[in-house]
Amino acid sequence: MDTRSKPLFSPPVYRSVSPARTGAMVQRYLYLLVGSWPRLLELVYWPTVQMLMWGFLSLYLSGQSGFFAEIGAVFIGSVLLWDILFRGQLGFSISFMEEMWSRNMGHLMMTPLRPLEFAAALMVMSMVRLAIGLVPVTIMAIAFFGFNLWGLGLVLVAFFVNLFLTSWAIGLFVSGLILRFGLGAESLAWSLAFLLLPLACVYYPVDVLPGWLQWISLSLAPTYVFEGMRALLIDGVVRIDLMVWALLLNVVYFSLGLFAFLRFFDAARDAGSLLQLGE
Repeated sequence: MDTRSKPLFSPPVYRSVSPARTGAMVQRYLYLLVGSWPRLLELVYWPTVQMLMWGFLSLYLSGQSGFFAEIGAVFIGSVLLWDILFRGQLGFSISFMEEMWSRNMGHLMMTPLRPLEFAAALMVMSMVRLAIGLVPVTIMAIAFFGFNLWGLGLVLVAFFVNLFLTSWAIGLFVSGLILRFGLGAESLAWSLAFLLLPLACVYYPVDVLPGWLQWISLSLAPTYVFEGMRALLIDGVVRIDLMVWALLLNVVYFSLGLFAFLRFFDAARDAGSLLQLGE
């Protein structure tokens, strides 16, 4: 008989993170994605439709005189950057929802897989899914409209990092809600990001908003990314200060999103809702 006493405090399971388990989950999602052509088609379909719609509008505006002739590229840039944010969050959430739809969440959580490893795999898949959808669309933007997103240079890295962090923060929070409250909260996975569309000033500058709403807009990290994009395309100025503000806000929001995901996961496990995946 083992008479050794157990430690009074054992570290949380979240601290034990295995890259191998994260990689195994990524491999699982890649098999699902590559083995389903409808999934691959869907990744390209909507970004293409949206880019073509706004691209032809930008061509019309470029044929006008004055200010409208200058903002055609801004529309396409806004569409592509918004797709990074929205598709990044959607890629995270859909990979998570596939576990819910297949009623596999309870099985996963009975394995050694840790919540942090699960979240890390979802983040990787959001980047993979976005790359599959975004790269062909950016090439079409060059071919059809002469807009080269990759020509923005190193500042594009700052745009990508900040938009991904925002998308992951939203994805973590929404996934936690669905874990805790079931598929009745599923609609948030598709709709919550659209709350940022008017507030983050994707297609217009912040000063268009009423004064009281500008404070809300400036508390959102994506606002600084889109303001930085307009400064670059219209004025030719790289606003490093805006990227720093966006990064600082994203650190806060991502930390809150991760904290909420882990707390909701604990609450779902305590309530037994991991095995009750209905409405």
